Amino acid sequence: MSGISTHVLDTSIGRAAAGIPVVLERADGQHWNTVASCITDPDGRCPKLMAVENVYAGRFRLTFATAAYFTTHHQPTLYPEVTIIFDVAIDHSNYHIPLLLNPFGYTTYRGT
Repeated sequence: MSGISTHVLDTSIGRAAAGIPVVLERADGQHWNTVASCITDPDGRCPKLMAVENVYAGRFRLTFATAAYFTTHHQPTLYPEVTIIFDVAIDHSNYHIPLLLNPFGYTTYRGT
């Protein structure tokens, strides 16, 4: 079981997006507290941002620092950063939040 994880795919080239810094935060009232960070691996994954036993109901935020990735690939981008806010409803659950990314658009969903 993974807990909270993510995966970034660059849909403009049909491959994983390696080397993107990712920060996971949890809401505490009006404030966000960083609980984990990683850099996507060669397969575009951050497989273990938060272990399942540490996942509790609440609001979370994933922030992907995409500017350097696109600069490295000589691509202009409209989105230098992508932020995804999601709610965890059930304690000790798995939440895989993939990001499908291209220089001028993105989408996300709850994966498995």
